[in-house]
Amino acid sequence: MVSSRTATALTGLATSLAVSLLLWWYFETLLVFLVVPVVPFLFRAGTERERPPVRECPECGFRTTEAAVEYCPRDGRRLR
Repeated sequence: MVSSRTATALTGLATSLAVSLLLWWYFETLLVFLVVPVVPFLFRAGTERERPPVRECPECGFRTTEAAVEYCPRDGRRLR
C-alpha cells in the first residue's frame, strides 16, 4: 500500500502537470512549465517557522512539543 506522503506527492505532481498543460494550451507558451513548479515553495515557507520546538528526555527518549511540560512523566528528568 502507498504511504500518505507518497500519495500526496503523486497527487501534487499530477495536479501541477495538469495545471501546466492547461496553462500551456491557453497561453500557447512553454514558460508556464518554469513557473508552476516554483509555486509549492511559496506556500511552504511559512509552515516551517510555526512548528514548536521538540524537547526530549535524555534517558528514556520521551518527546513533546508542549511548552507546559518541563519534566519527563516517566522518570522526572528535565527535558532538553
